Amino acid sequence: MSSVEHEIRAVADLSARRTREHAWRQFAAARSAEEYCSSWLALQCHAIGAVSDAVVVLQKPGTAVLVPVAFFPDPPTDRGRLAQVTERALKEGQGVVLRLDAGNDDGQRCQLGHPVQIDGEVRGVIGLELEPRADGQVRAAMRELQWGSGWLEVLLRRHADPQEAARLRLKLALDLVSALLEHEGLAEGGAGFVTELATRLGCDRATLGVLDRGRVRVRAVSHSGQFDKRANLLKFIAEAMEEAIDQRVAVVQPPPDAAEPVVRRAHEELVRESGAGSAASFVLESSGKVVGALTLERPAGQEFDQPSLELASAVAAVCGPIVALKLGAERGVAAHVFHVVAALWRKIAGRGHPVYKLVAAGTLAAALFFAFASGTYRVSADAAVEGEVLRAITAPIQGFVREAPRRAGDAVKAGEVIGRFDDRELKLERVRLTSQQGQYHKSYREAMAKHDRPQAAMALAQLDQVGAQIALVDEQLARTEMVSPYDGVIVSGDLSQKLGAPVERGQVLFEVAPLDSFRIALQVEEHEFGDVAVGQKGSLAVNSIPLERFPFTVTKVTAVNSVKDGRNRFRVEARLEAPPGRLRPGMEGVGKIEVDERKLVWIWTHSLVDRIRLWIWSTLP
Repeated sequence: MSSVEHEIRAVADLSARRTREHAWRQFAAARSAEEYCSSWLALQCHAIGAVSDAVVVLQKPGTAVLVPVAFFPDPPTDRGRLAQVTERALKEGQGVVLRLDAGNDDGQRCQLGHPVQIDGEVRGVIGLELEPRADGQVRAAMRELQWGSGWLEVLLRRHADPQEAARLRLKLALDLVSALLEHEGLAEGGAGFVTELATRLGCDRATLGVLDRGRVRVRAVSHSGQFDKRANLLKFIAEAMEEAIDQRVAVVQPPPDAAEPVVRRAHEELVRESGAGSAASFVLESSGKVVGALTLERPAGQEFDQPSLELASAVAAVCGPIVALKLGAERGVAAHVFHVVAALWRKIAGRGHPVYKLVAAGTLAAALFFAFASGTYRVSADAAVEGEVLRAITAPIQGFVREAPRRAGDAVKAGEVIGRFDDRELKLERVRLTSQQGQYHKSYREAMAKHDRPQAAMALAQLDQVGAQIALVDEQLARTEMVSPYDGVIVSGDLSQKLGAPVERGQVLFEVAPLDSFRIALQVEEHEFGDVAVGQKGSLAVNSIPLERFPFTVTKVTAVNSVKDGRNRFRVEARLEAPPGRLRPGMEGVGKIEVDERKLVWIWTHSLVDRIRLWIWSTLP
């Protein structure tokens, strides 16, 4: 493509865009049905493209007569050119396509007709004649015509219903605000929104500003993706916005008829400096709070009419909450927290909201109570009951278990038999040794009778040897009975299921603990170990007797540690201050060691605070 052709196309595109903008301005500012339909038809023909002839026929208000109200181009070359297709569309009550000539490589000329219906009743018709195009493009043009005919239905309903004008303004406002919602950020969405608004209302410029710390900051200007915030004209626009915000009313310069008396000095200065024909600012509010303003400027010689002002006011009312939401999304974490806290404070300190006030008062009372109230600081630890003395009874000989009258858990007296070994082999061995001893006595007497001193000495030595063996067997026979060394309870050992089983010498068979001498073994966690000292009081609750408390005194703080559930624990021993009662060695529970009096808030939070301090220390370089 040559540079001349490129320039021609650019000029054509610019001319088409200006024509569309002009049509939009006429469409938004239309004061009669004819102006409305003419501007709509021009926009529809531009949207479809390559339309050589078009007409809009509507029912005359109050009668059943259909009259043409708009042509394209205007004036038309032939008023009856589209009569056939419009009559068929009226008669059939649906869209009609008429082929005018034989098709060629570029397509086929055709005419389109589509009825305008209100509640199933035909109230008008639209006719178009298209330049040659393919069948797919013809179907697309029919769809565009069907969608666009809805605007004419709106017009007819407005004439039939006095409230239809308000609904139409609201629909236009929603169409405009949709441009604000197309983008996530306020900068991009605001630029598209004010550009569309300026085009629809025939304005030279539309500006969106937000209220930030009592001052207006311009965020978007129509037909401009980037702008210099320090420009003098934007300064005048911001002042005009602040003037409207301070008065909380829309400000129009020059004012329309019967307008309320308001201050317009900033708007007068804006009109004078920008050379605009008129300027208007509308306040943006959300939940009763001002979030910004919207300023519109029309070219010289044009003023804002009442429909345009009503439409702009509706747009401002709808987009105010949306702007507030987008501003909230742009806040940082700190700003968002500050905003939430400030809103909560306004509810607490302001009028109304009794629930918030009651909750705040209760929270404050609880905080004061915990800040000044004191309590006993106790260190909790897993605890177990142990015998102060634990005696082990081992197998004195290698043999077999004969009987076991007692087992673990039984209380025994001092000297009571708790188990016996099989002694039959030992008794047989003693009989054998006794018989052998008799033989050696006989040999000794015979040697003495014969005065055989060597033989007598040998027999005497054999007698001593057999005597020693008999003494050993007697000692082993005496140990076949296992007895309790003192009054107590068998902590471990159960031979009742091992009768006849062999045991090795030295094997631990029973463990006996006294009944009146217990100690408490507590496993204190490492982060609380430093608060425990000898002499501190406490109490124990065991799992089997949870409702009863057993007081104790710490007697020993050891450096013996163990790891359980991934936590390091140290052993602390304590002595019961009262008779053990139903306590038995091996019982487990929870012991609490009383340290001193401290603030409740410290007692409940010191563990977490200490861990946080340690974590901070570990992360510091």
